[in-house]
Amino acid sequence: MVVAGQAAPVMAATDMTAPCADLQVKYPELVGKTLVNGVNPYTPGYEALDPNDPSKYVGFDIDLAEAIGRCLGFGLEYKAVTFAALLTTLQAGQADIVISDIYATKERAAAADFITYLKVFDGVLVAKGNPKAIDGINLSLCGAVAAENTGYVEVPLIQALEEQCKAAGLPAPEIQLYDNNANCIQAILSGRADVYINDVNTVDGAVAAYPEKLEKATAVNLPYSVGIAVPRNKLAFRDAVMAALTEIQGSGLQAELMEKWNLPPEQLETPMLVLAD
Repeated sequence: MVVAGQAAPVMAATDMTAPCADLQVKYPELVGKTLVNGVNPYTPGYEALDPNDPSKYVGFDIDLAEAIGRCLGFGLEYKAVTFAALLTTLQAGQADIVISDIYATKERAAAADFITYLKVFDGVLVAKGNPKAIDGINLSLCGAVAAENTGYVEVPLIQALEEQCKAAGLPAPEIQLYDNNANCIQAILSGRADVYINDVNTVDGAVAAYPEKLEKATAVNLPYSVGIAVPRNKLAFRDAVMAALTEIQGSGLQAELMEKWNLPPEQLETPMLVLAD
């Protein structure tokens, strides 16, 4: 599904005009274009269907994407796909950019170049009372059933515990794979799974939605960053997006958007490139 372009957020930071105007002069090929952003719209706070208008998406990533487009002079449409299909959609040319709470890793950089914009803090979601006493990505997961999204970095981290669990005489963790965050959360609610590990803001949102049924056991800091994915063969476009993101951060707009969507300020990360070796 492709959703037509949405109104860009108001740029409260007045010093955006001049640097963005300069970027539009530097990258005139983007001005007036409509680009497609590939999203997996099941992460409230980042990208999700607008409850007041299901033809639109809302969230921090949506606002950030619109701000980048506004700075560089292009509009956006949105193509909804499963999380596992985000990068293949980009590679196939069915999307021009992916801004969808995707962690930038060296392995994923084989498919796309990444420009980082947030640090990663994960939360551990469990049933109320934490009946399995899970307290992180560690031996407390031995014998537990984890619900995870296909393609998430948490999957190999949990899989890597198998040998440690066996060495400790404990059963290996089991992983159930789903296509989106909402299904992972439902697996915990229904009792099909014991734990769901993902972005801490997503976990906090799930607890807020089901305070009588869910809780956050703990938070863990993962050595990853959230990144914008762009095609590897479009270096000028990558440079333009990075320059626009740098201006948006410098103006204070990204911090404003993070506050709007309840993201902690310490999660902001200066843009860096994550590329394949």
